[in-house]
Amino acid sequence: MKTEGFSAVSNAHAKVLILGSMPGQRSLAEMQYYAHPRNAFWPIMGSLFDAGPDINYAHRLDRLHEHHIALWDVLQFCERPGSLDSAIKAGSAITNNFDQFFSLHPGIQVVFFNGQKAAELYRRHVPASTQRLITLPSTSPANAAMSFTEKLRCWSQVAKAI
Repeated sequence: MKTEGFSAVSNAHAKVLILGSMPGQRSLAEMQYYAHPRNAFWPIMGSLFDAGPDINYAHRLDRLHEHHIALWDVLQFCERPGSLDSAIKAGSAITNNFDQFFSLHPGIQVVFFNGQKAAELYRRHVPASTQRLITLPSTSPANAAMSFTEKLRCWSQVAKAI
């Protein structure tokens, strides 16, 4: 199944970019980043930036903007049955246009990857960038080996980077 990702959530004042690999099926169905109810992304954003799942999606995005955070995915298109990053078919990945994105967002100094697959895809397909690159543990429910508390501790680097 060919999957198309979302547009970037950003504004001209962004200092940090958080990149996933590609939205999962639940996110695509709801047209929202990290829509799966067991994904820890929004609870983490709630703890760090008061942008948790207890407020509506548009307000969560506004809170990220207020904290100079942009949100996107490495891939624009790929073939993937289901939602798992491991199911992305080799050779099907088409990345987003990062040259254009960074030219429109010159204040971004740090790129955080939501998981190893996003970091791997970026490093494999995107030419060297001037931003600092930091890989964080995946917030996906598939990453059940790590507790929420440990994920939150690691993700607190985002707040320190702003």
